[in-house]
Amino acid sequence: MGIWRDGKGELRIPGRETPVDLVIAASYRARTRGLLGRDGIDGAIMLTPAGSVHTFRMRFTIDVAYLDKQLRVISMRTMKPGRLGMPRMRARHVLEAEAGAWERWGLRPGVQLSVGS
Repeated sequence: MGIWRDGKGELRIPGRETPVDLVIAASYRARTRGLLGRDGIDGAIMLTPAGSVHTFRMRFTIDVAYLDKQLRVISMRTMKPGRLGMPRMRARHVLEAEAGAWERWGLRPGVQLSVGS
């Protein structure tokens, strides 16, 4: 996908049989809202373009993965509410899910992800 738009898709992770439901937040408004006001998420949300995130006013702990322009995982961390993430210079997208998702899904740095509809 070259041009990203708000919507839904499927996140494909190598080694995982079933794709993960994905919300794509590409507009300024959708990225700003992100996971604010939610009590959880089934699947994941991808903020694009994005190089950093914060968890101010969030209600739950999240897993964060920073992706390069080819959707390769650069780095990952778990963030509690009320935190400010450091920007990642090569990051073009940020993937967020409920804490523990990355371990369950087998996500790790270096993994090449893909997004489909």
